[in-house]
Amino acid sequence: MTDPRRTIASTAAAFGGLGVIAGAFGAHALKATLGADRIALWQTAVDYQIWHALALLALAALAPAFDKRPLRLAGMLFTLGIVLFSGSLYLLALGAPRTLGLVTPFGGLALIGGWLALGWAGLRRSPSS
Repeated sequence: MTDPRRTIASTAAAFGGLGVIAGAFGAHALKATLGADRIALWQTAVDYQIWHALALLALAALAPAFDKRPLRLAGMLFTLGIVLFSGSLYLLALGAPRTLGLVTPFGGLALIGGWLALGWAGLRRSPSS
């Protein structure tokens, strides 16, 4: 079984790097073509992606001291949340049908679930302690 720290850190790096690219793309390429409301949507997607990439990085750093099961769950939920929440906002900003907005709250719930799982990990004793 692979070390969850490596998987989580790699996922954090990918989302972090892609978040920077998305932010630059929005600021330079899209700013002239999209209205202010769509740029704001894009920026919200970037903000949540970057913050939760950092949360994933924190999970990787915390892994040695915490129970792995809730940390894995938090990692999966943060990843799912980034894809659903930020992903749907990116697509909506680019003009996807508004019905796609029905996905966004599920992404938000996954992000909240990730924070709850991280809290759960903090309350549990690590099997090695």
